[in-house]
Amino acid sequence: MKYKVGIIGYGKMGQIRHQAINELGYEEIVAISDSNQKVDGNKIPNLTSEEIINNPDIDIVIICTPNFLNKSLTIQALNAGKHVFCEKPPCFTGADMEEIRKAENASNGKKLMYGFNHRYHDSIIRMKKIIESGEFGKILWMRGRYGKSVTTDYFKEWRAEKKFAGGGILIDQGIHMLDLFLHLGGDFDKVKADVSNLYWNLDVEDNVFVILKDTKSGMVASLHSTITQWRHLFSLEVFMEKGYMVLNGLVTSTMSYGKEVLSIAKNRSSAPAATWKDEVKTQYIDNNSWRYEMEHFLNAIKTNASITIGNSNDAQKLMNIVDEIYKSKDF
Repeated sequence: MKYKVGIIGYGKMGQIRHQAINELGYEEIVAISDSNQKVDGNKIPNLTSEEIINNPDIDIVIICTPNFLNKSLTIQALNAGKHVFCEKPPCFTGADMEEIRKAENASNGKKLMYGFNHRYHDSIIRMKKIIESGEFGKILWMRGRYGKSVTTDYFKEWRAEKKFAGGGILIDQGIHMLDLFLHLGGDFDKVKADVSNLYWNLDVEDNVFVILKDTKSGMVASLHSTITQWRHLFSLEVFMEKGYMVLNGLVTSTMSYGKEVLSIAKNRSSAPAATWKDEVKTQYIDNNSWRYEMEHFLNAIKTNASITIGNSNDAQKLMNIVDEIYKSKDF
């Protein structure tokens, strides 16, 4: 049996999700909703979001819309008895996420998953396995930098307005790094942050500096996410008792973040400490994350299994941290 899928929002992300589903060959895309798109020579109907959600023949709804629509469309689709996959951010606040989870709990077992594809990069999968193996001991600290440059067209985008985006660079990019901290390190119960607008003078932030701590284990994570980087940059460092992992670059369609290279080495607690010859580097050429992520979602539906990565509980923890960060806003 092939489930029937409707995609709401057919910009870049909607098309990426469509391609991933086609690669898997699992389901059938029967409708899209986008005011600006013609799809497959009009072979796929372009309906309204309401028509997709209320169509009794559609089993799965994929939401790839501007941020401000994510919460309402997710709740509507769950209430209509659909399985839902929604792009990040799930919503704007932790309270919003609680509302979504109420709809999920009342949906008679429908699956809800969020699109945090960074967890599904092969490099991140390897990092997660190494951490879980205990080979290098527990995590001591993590550091993440995620930055990009934007053009003056940024002023014209919906992402530059808080009512549509919910926030600036934190919601846009930093949220992915926060999600990786939670995925690799676990929970954090202490949050300190500085959220500022240093250059663009909009009502959304262009820089965020965050310190997270798990007071039980002592693990600390720091994040800097920015659109005054003047270049695209991704860097994730995980330092453990017996070694470390450093991931620089990220494979994307434009390769604007550079080559995706994971460096792994044992710790250097004896002289000569500053030597790099024992560092093992692996470059990742392909981005399989979109396919892996969609495969997890669709398999959970087919087998009635739990969503183990990117579920609503993960989203709740993430949005609670986002709340704490934005409480520190100083502009």
